[in-house]
Amino acid sequence: MNREDVGSSLKLSVVIPLFNEAESLQDLYLALDDALSLYSEQSELLFVDDGSTDGSFEILEALRSKDKRVKIIQLRGNHGKTVALVAGFREAQGEVIVTLDADLQDDPKEIPKLLASLEEGYDLVSGWKARRQDPWSRRFLSAVFNRVTGFLTGLRIHDINCGFKAYRRPVIDELKLQGELHRFIPALASWRGFRVAEIEVEHQPRRYGRSKYGMERIPRGFFDLLTVIMLTRYTAKPLHLFGTLGLVLGLAGFGIIGYLSIGWFIGKWIGARPLLTIGAVLLIAGIQLVSFGLVAEMIAYSSAAREDPPVRTILK
Repeated sequence: MNREDVGSSLKLSVVIPLFNEAESLQDLYLALDDALSLYSEQSELLFVDDGSTDGSFEILEALRSKDKRVKIIQLRGNHGKTVALVAGFREAQGEVIVTLDADLQDDPKEIPKLLASLEEGYDLVSGWKARRQDPWSRRFLSAVFNRVTGFLTGLRIHDINCGFKAYRRPVIDELKLQGELHRFIPALASWRGFRVAEIEVEHQPRRYGRSKYGMERIPRGFFDLLTVIMLTRYTAKPLHLFGTLGLVLGLAGFGIIGYLSIGWFIGKWIGARPLLTIGAVLLIAGIQLVSFGLVAEMIAYSSAAREDPPVRTILK
């Protein structure tokens, strides 16, 4: 579907990824309809069904039959929130895109507040669930995650993983998401030079069903955070990372070998000492990391030559 095929009157797209949320969809639709009353002719509702098995798709079809703003994207199987968001972004026609979860914990009546903040000159406005209506264990893990992520990425916001966000079109068009990087969209956008803001939004207790996320998110989130750090800090300068690590290991290995060499010259037998093996391994690992960093630097240079620069405005 091409954006050129859609009338210029369409301004706002609301993207709602969902998985097995049949009980909440009717209430969510009514809440969205009320919240978007001022945008009724300038909005669309894109529900992305991420492989639901509870009849969610049939309910969405019923909603679509009575409201032309409702659009449905059904994925083949359950692929996760990032894939669902990417599918919704690809089909969204609006100049402004709002995302929220389908479990009714994000209150649609807060959408005008997000849009008003966006009009202040920001490119992305993220919600902050300051009074989060979740079990203490989830609140604790979320607080730790946000603190660590803020420290390592440099973007100090309270709730980086909040799914309730408003975007301008260029943010969506430029960001490339994969894996489960939807959690770090504000950090990725900030890295690309977009202006990111955060406002407090109301958070509701979950009415139906249970959370789809468990403890397995912790290791996945850690590895995704490492990916984001590489993308935001070292994509254009990988030698700074691998070269530094290689230099530290190489110097440690060189120091050990030097120490043992002095002992050998004064008559100490070093052939059976484990320290010799450790020194040799550290020295070789250091050389390999520096070499790997140089190769990565050449690849990054080639990629940068083909990538468009993050230009915000051109005045001629």
